[in-house]
Amino acid sequence: MSTVTEHFSIEGDRLVWRGDGETVVVEPWGRDSVRVRARLMHDVLDNDWALLAADPVSATIEIEGERATLSNGRLRVVATSRSGIQLQTGYHRNFCHLAFFDASGRLLFAERDAGGSLALVAREHRPIAGGDVRLTASFDTAADEHLYGMGQYQQDVLDLKGSSLELAHRNSQSSVPFVMSSRGYGFLWHNPAIGRATFATNGTRWEAESTEQLDYWVTAGQTPREIARAYADATGHAPMMPERGLGFWQCKLRYSSQEELLSVAREHARRGLPLDVIVADFFHWPRMGDFRFEQEFWPDPAAMVRELDELGVELMVSVWPQVSLESENYALMKKENLLVRAERGLDVQMSFEGPSAFLDATNPRARDFVWQKCRDNYARHGIRTFWLDEAEPEFGLYDYDNYRYHAGPVPQVANLYPQHYARAFAEGQWADDETEVVNLLRAAWAGSQRYGALVWSGDIASTFAALRAQITAGIHMGVAGIPWFTTDIGGFHHGDPDDEGFRELLVRWFQFGAFSPVMRLHGDRLPTTPVHAADGSRRSPSGGPNEVWSFGDQVTPILERYLFAREALRPYLREVMRDAHRDGQPVLRGLFHEFPADERSWTVKDQYLLGSDLLVAPVLEAGARTRRVLLPEGAGWTDLWTGAVHLGGGEVEVETPADRVPLFVRNAAHPEIFEAVRRALIPSSGR
Repeated sequence: MSTVTEHFSIEGDRLVWRGDGETVVVEPWGRDSVRVRARLMHDVLDNDWALLAADPVSATIEIEGERATLSNGRLRVVATSRSGIQLQTGYHRNFCHLAFFDASGRLLFAERDAGGSLALVAREHRPIAGGDVRLTASFDTAADEHLYGMGQYQQDVLDLKGSSLELAHRNSQSSVPFVMSSRGYGFLWHNPAIGRATFATNGTRWEAESTEQLDYWVTAGQTPREIARAYADATGHAPMMPERGLGFWQCKLRYSSQEELLSVAREHARRGLPLDVIVADFFHWPRMGDFRFEQEFWPDPAAMVRELDELGVELMVSVWPQVSLESENYALMKKENLLVRAERGLDVQMSFEGPSAFLDATNPRARDFVWQKCRDNYARHGIRTFWLDEAEPEFGLYDYDNYRYHAGPVPQVANLYPQHYARAFAEGQWADDETEVVNLLRAAWAGSQRYGALVWSGDIASTFAALRAQITAGIHMGVAGIPWFTTDIGGFHHGDPDDEGFRELLVRWFQFGAFSPVMRLHGDRLPTTPVHAADGSRRSPSGGPNEVWSFGDQVTPILERYLFAREALRPYLREVMRDAHRDGQPVLRGLFHEFPADERSWTVKDQYLLGSDLLVAPVLEAGARTRRVLLPEGAGWTDLWTGAVHLGGGEVEVETPADRVPLFVRNAAHPEIFEAVRRALIPSSGR
């Protein structure tokens, strides 16, 4: 059923404006939310890049002459149609301007106004060769709003107002284009194109280098919790985190053989140390793209999995999307169009341990192919946790315009890749009746969370500056709808286990890791160890030792205590993960998430909440033996170490000896759990 007026039409539950070759569609898309699309010379497309089909809602549309209003719960969109002679040109022009208000009538943001004689354009569809457009969408926004989300960028910036961000994935950069404003709205740029988002004081601008249409989603909420819930409903909820995700994950670059890996698991058991997951990293295969163990080094995967199971440990295996030109699968995959294609020059996209091309994860047939290989060579042995590395993908040169996916030219669809890579394994596992899916990836896009994607922050430096940046990265990833987040404890790049400076960093990072969504020790440590086959041929080398007992007699007892603290925290983590699954809430949260009324909470970037009730203040400077901690107003806070109780609304200075990270419990919550954590951390308390 449709209603047509001079300026607008109502088509079902959609408000539609047409003029000057452009079609603009505004429609309710979930509770308190709308989706906006605009396209030149065609009806809008129903792309399902990240948004799921929305449940019906009771929205209303009212048209009064040049003004139309769509109201959906807490969100109201006002569209104003204008027609007339443009003085600058003398031509007749048609315009449609959109403004977004909350239920009280307060303006949240609006499309950029024409600015009188400036003749500015809010929706600029600039044509490019082939019929597509370079798109710019410009908005007038409040100068004093605070902005969060957008995935992870390696920068120590919490409030994104004033930032300009590339919309593209790189190693250690995940572009997830959802932003949450302190003004009470969330905005998803529903477009996987390469582009840029600029959050300036005088307005916000979103750009796509190549696309077919404008597409974004907006929700209104009174609190960050409400906005997070609506966004998860729109793009999918994370599954319930499997139990193995709550404990400790041991990894290094790289265990070079079955026996070496098993010896580490056995040593954990001998020492009585908890361990949930141990990892077979890259180059356990003969060639990249073989998707199987190399028999000489890994002679009996089934027996390895059985022994690990007896120890209470699960095996995770690395799967890279690169396919070596020498792989046993390369010729077939290239023949069947299962690989990314170079548009010009040699069809080689990466050269690490030899030239390779990437699996095209956007191709359903390629997703089926890689899962079938991994089912036959890994899953049938009982392996059900996969490390989907290089998920950006990491092109040797990020010349995005030189590559094409099944889903389209990379400039148009690049950012879909990690979501579809996660999808390949999740859907394959679900089809094989595996219900507890958690797979580790180095990048994510909107919707990745619904495929059980645990995202880590990439190959970062082993420095205190890098550690500091992971706090803000984790907060932003949570806001962007990716609740499962982790880092390489100690950083990835090198780090010498015998160096006292690195040992201090490792301890501080381990403390952060123990109170992160997932606790995972990994890195490329010194010294590098050559690896050779029995015939003398070279294999990819292994890094130095990276186990809990690898960093000296003074460090080991500290790390052990934090392992046991993590175990004691397990019941609390389980509830926090359930909150992420059911209600779409971040696991690692900025203080503003729980305390939006405390203006200071919007600016604290070196503390966070793990769930609702545990405040963590990592030590982020070498040699620091005290630090100040802000305690949000609106709660009482118990120092987990001393038992001292403080009223929120102020700051306290606490001691931070090498074995201590500041921890505060909100309103004496979960007393039995946090007392067990305290006993694990304080040797005299016993375990």
